[in-house]
Amino acid sequence: MWYHKPVVNKELLQSLPNLRIVASSGVGIDHLDLNLLSSFGVKVSNTPFVVSTDTADLGMALMLASSRRLVEGYEMAVSPDTEYFPADWLGTEVSGATLGIVGMGTIGYKVAERAKAFEMKILYHNRSQRKKEEESAVGAVYCKKIDDLLQQSDFVLLAVNLTPQTHKLIGKRELELMKPTATLINISRGLIVDQDALVEALQNKVIKAAALDVTYPEPLPRDHPLLKLKNVIITPHIGSATKKTRRIMMEEMIESIQAGLAGLPIPHEVL
Repeated sequence: MWYHKPVVNKELLQSLPNLRIVASSGVGIDHLDLNLLSSFGVKVSNTPFVVSTDTADLGMALMLASSRRLVEGYEMAVSPDTEYFPADWLGTEVSGATLGIVGMGTIGYKVAERAKAFEMKILYHNRSQRKKEEESAVGAVYCKKIDDLLQQSDFVLLAVNLTPQTHKLIGKRELELMKPTATLINISRGLIVDQDALVEALQNKVIKAAALDVTYPEPLPRDHPLLKLKNVIITPHIGSATKKTRRIMMEEMIESIQAGLAGLPIPHEVL
């Protein structure tokens, strides 16, 4: 499966009685019905670790681009109507700011490693607390309650898997807990955020800005209000989109398929 295609449903599984394995690119498996696949005796694999470095890089890129208003700045610099650069056109500091990471898995931790180099104060919320030595290595402080993280952070970065528990994890209540000067960054899945609530929060300056690599749907309808807001940066779900990573993803999928067909242990099998 590449870009969630083809759709694996009951009809497809019934039409492929000899199907042994579905190898899905990327880390997310929210597009797959694991119980349905298991009932047909079909195994599933993904490519969870290869995407982490590039996705963490993009998370930092979105934070920097949003805070320093790079897209607006580019538009100003190349506009045929620009006669001068205004002196009061200002961005927000990243170095020394507080970053709250929601989801401290492999990607979230790699973001923390990068943020440490920017001398950021790092908070994180996760299902379970990291080991003390892992926290110390990046200077991260665990927030058992997500509310504490939201209230303190200048940047809130989402790096969680989409599950029934994280569906619309960030809604109206959570956005109102954030600082009015805060920025929301989403590099996980669009459905982690209540998009209607986000539009309202951005329009009413409940939060300052958002930087999104993911939305729902993808792409957004061309008349969607998020596309009209100056305080939003949206990229086309390119967290893992580098030549090297995409090649390794394909190689790992092939490796899993070959193992599955040979009856061998499947690398990165989703259980």
